[in-house]
Amino acid sequence: MDVVLKYGGGKISIAIPEKARTSILEPLKAPVLASVKASLEQSLAEPLGSPSLEKIVSRSRPRSIAIAVPDETRPAPLGEILPPLLSRIEAGLSKPLAETVTFFIGGGLHPPADAAAVERILPASVTRGCPVKTHDARSAAMRDYGVTLRGTPVRINGEYAGADLKMVIGQVDPHQFVGFTGGSKGVVIGCGAPETIEKNHSLMSLPNAQVGRLKSNPVREDLTEAGEMVGIDLAINFVLDADRRVVHLAAGAPSQILESCAEVCAGVYGVAIEEKFDIVLASCGGFPKDICLYQAQKGLNLASQALNPGGRILLLAASPQGVGDDIYFDYVSQFTRPEEVIRDFKSSGFRMGAHKAYLFGRTLVNYDVAVFSELDPGILRKCHLRAADPNSILKEWVADFEGIPKVAIIPQANTTYFYEVRGIRRRDAKRQRKRA
Repeated sequence: MDVVLKYGGGKISIAIPEKARTSILEPLKAPVLASVKASLEQSLAEPLGSPSLEKIVSRSRPRSIAIAVPDETRPAPLGEILPPLLSRIEAGLSKPLAETVTFFIGGGLHPPADAAAVERILPASVTRGCPVKTHDARSAAMRDYGVTLRGTPVRINGEYAGADLKMVIGQVDPHQFVGFTGGSKGVVIGCGAPETIEKNHSLMSLPNAQVGRLKSNPVREDLTEAGEMVGIDLAINFVLDADRRVVHLAAGAPSQILESCAEVCAGVYGVAIEEKFDIVLASCGGFPKDICLYQAQKGLNLASQALNPGGRILLLAASPQGVGDDIYFDYVSQFTRPEEVIRDFKSSGFRMGAHKAYLFGRTLVNYDVAVFSELDPGILRKCHLRAADPNSILKEWVADFEGIPKVAIIPQANTTYFYEVRGIRRRDAKRQRKRA
């Protein structure tokens, strides 16, 4: 059989050998919102856990409003969200919108968006003259809010923090150790200082720091506490389907809308499997999920959840922007094997960038991994990865397998996560998951 999967900005057709027993593990379908604007209007009028936007604006009489939005690695339908949002904000202002609202593109420790990226993320046609600033974690002045109970220093972009009214817009997506993105993450991480991000992410090795989990997840709870310290006045979160269409949207207090969106997100991207597989063909989901190798690691990690011990993964990750992080590449290049990375990382302590080599290593020591990308094979080798042609490597793996291999095709590997359920249909598993 032939399968067509997303790869970069396009698609690729791959032949699955007939000998294999093939299953497609894809997100569940969810109804698409008939109107993003109507859903947003209703959510802003009746937000979860906070007053309406109009009441917030009228009570605070803000002279300045800061709105944090994600960078290019996180898809966001800002063209649909911002026009009605800005209109409602403008109605309560005493001075021009462009003199009040400032957008902050929060990319955390990602390289700050350049002019071309800014125009793609926030085109002038939707910002209505409001200034746009890109957060640079390594050079921006920060405001100190203290330390969380888990020891994370909460330091946030000073210009964002200085606004009278603070908002954040972001996607709720499964995350390999935060549980789900969204809530206050777009500010605490997106507009945070390096030491804030590093300390929070260092909690990733603690119990319950896992995909699909909010309650008792130390990374997520730390983020939520930090967000409350900052005092985010209003958040807008949304859930997208595999085709980037909005299936759920909520506005209000960050922690409450996160719970609302996470329940929907889990129902779409949490997939029940009755057995694990011998071979996995995983697409990150195309651009921007496979924008670089650094981002593609998430797909490799989640795809490995569907594999038998010692199984094989072919990852499709175009990576048009290359490796994606110099600190990660410089660190991983020092070693010849992933086992060495894991030993050094554990003994030396947590470091951002180096943590990505550790996350890659945890998969590489347990599974046979091949990657199809635009990256030079020599670059991949330095990352302890091997380049492979999809059709050739799958043919080889299936031919070498004794018996009939179970092959899983994962079209959205960066966002689909798995759990084993014996003798239960996916539809019933979805109901069971929502009750949990």
